[in-house]
Amino acid sequence: MAWKSGLAGGYGQAVASLRQRSGRSGRARDASDPGTRTRILDAAEELFAGGGYEATPTAEIARLAGVPKGLVFHYFPKKIDVLVALIDERTLVEELPEVEAVPGDAAGTLSRLARRLPLSASPAMRRILFREADTHGSVRDRLGRLNGEIIRRARFALELALPTARGDAARLEVAAVTFAAVLLYQENLCQLTGHHIDPDAVAELIAHALG
Repeated sequence: MAWKSGLAGGYGQAVASLRQRSGRSGRARDASDPGTRTRILDAAEELFAGGGYEATPTAEIARLAGVPKGLVFHYFPKKIDVLVALIDERTLVEELPEVEAVPGDAAGTLSRLARRLPLSASPAMRRILFREADTHGSVRDRLGRLNGEIIRRARFALELALPTARGDAARLEVAAVTFAAVLLYQENLCQLTGHHIDPDAVAELIAHALG
């Protein structure tokens, strides 16, 4: 009977060893699969947008992505690295051609510019961008770039639309900053409440203020 017991024990050890090797090979395949990193980011995007970065544990990202928690750390050693990757890769400040300005029509020029907000991002990423900007430097930097790009375009468009106002740099700067602030506020407010600000009305107000 002893030999049967030994055989059974050896068989059990072999099965356990096989399962262990299989688990390691499965994780190795997951780690080398280019789609794994994308699934992790997809899961993080959904969770961060829904509940916020701070409220989302790494284990929940792994669960939604369908990967072991250790594999998340394989790609992103710290949770903040997941957020940084999302911001770097999924919120792009686009470099678009300047909006065509019509001399004498500042309102129309700004209205056209308002419809070309230079941010390439999903609704979820826009929500993350505005929500996390207060507490995370990388997010704040990206939002700052977006704000600066809108101001630059608005100021340039107004200079073309109102050639006689070019000497009043201070007023043009205030108008451009106001325009950018309203557009970004609209982006943030819309995500929270669904309320939309009419960009044409904003453009009319700014044009009227500039005379």
